[in-house]
Amino acid sequence: MKQPYLLLTPGPLSTTPTVKAAMQIDYCTWDSDYRQVTETIRQQILTLANASADNYTTVLLQGSGSYGVEATIGTAIPRKDAVLMVAINGAYGHRISEIADYYAIPHVDVVFGEDEIVDPDRIADALTAHPEVTHFATVHSETTTGILNPIEQLVPLLKARGIISIIDAMSSLGGVPIDVDQLDCDYLVSSANKCVQGVPGFAFIIAKQAELAKTAGNARSLSLDLYAQWQAMTSQPGKWRFTSPTHVVHAFAQALNELDLEGGVAPRYQRYHESQSRLSAGMQALGFDLVINPAFQGPIITSFKYPNDSFDFADFYQFIKERGFVIYPGKVSNIPSFRIGTIGDVDTTDINRLLAIISDYRQLNP
Repeated sequence: MKQPYLLLTPGPLSTTPTVKAAMQIDYCTWDSDYRQVTETIRQQILTLANASADNYTTVLLQGSGSYGVEATIGTAIPRKDAVLMVAINGAYGHRISEIADYYAIPHVDVVFGEDEIVDPDRIADALTAHPEVTHFATVHSETTTGILNPIEQLVPLLKARGIISIIDAMSSLGGVPIDVDQLDCDYLVSSANKCVQGVPGFAFIIAKQAELAKTAGNARSLSLDLYAQWQAMTSQPGKWRFTSPTHVVHAFAQALNELDLEGGVAPRYQRYHESQSRLSAGMQALGFDLVINPAFQGPIITSFKYPNDSFDFADFYQFIKERGFVIYPGKVSNIPSFRIGTIGDVDTTDINRLLAIISDYRQLNP
């Protein structure tokens, strides 16, 4: 079946035919070949993030990226004598706060505007005001708007205070260079269906082994016990605790190989950046203003304001979809907007086609 449109979304995203083809065989989870694929993926993720295998491990977890975030929050934070600080500038930061509420984890929320970065100076002040904080979580690429938060400035503030850091790098790892060894974060969470360009089905967590080893008994959930998942994969290499997403694993293995063939994260970042820059300039020329300051803009997804009060997003969306592209509605709470992603099997040629379609729409609907 021919793919009817390209997904210009922040994940799921458009994948290559060869990634899709990798899912055409049924695999046995106990098979040694399959288990070797799982182990290879775990090591490749560390390489991708420049995380030393001496200090870090990769834990794979069935489910979406939010499962990985919830497992990390629920496992990393002890049931007593712990307080989480959450830096929030969008919907996915609020989701971390909501997870903390579900697990009755005491937390301090530092909330920024959705068009503002997480400001290191304000976080430093908040940490001084709340010496009880033991753990900190934030989102690197906040896909509510497309903002890229300055984790390289935030993590040192935490290390200086002995605070455990949890970074949601869902839509950045693999598409934005991250050096985990240099960053020295404690947990970094991402997903198969984002910048590595696999398909939905599992999340993965890069964790400091020394910190993860302290978390036995912390988990508030059986299935989302990150420590138990790590122990299972350590004692029986390549074996998942519960049924693994076999087809998704093979698609991800193929996607990792294709990332390597592209030259790694830096060339992929450059491709994403070029597509985002072309999109941003072209959309502004067509009358769509940016929601956030370009200085804070990441290459993953871009938010655009409605051009006027009569703009009909549903009609706009359908017009574009019928011509081969799918975009995202807005997630900014107080600005009528929509979002267009620039990750996946997409380049500037595709962006130019999209801009031509949007130009046609604007001529019909000024």
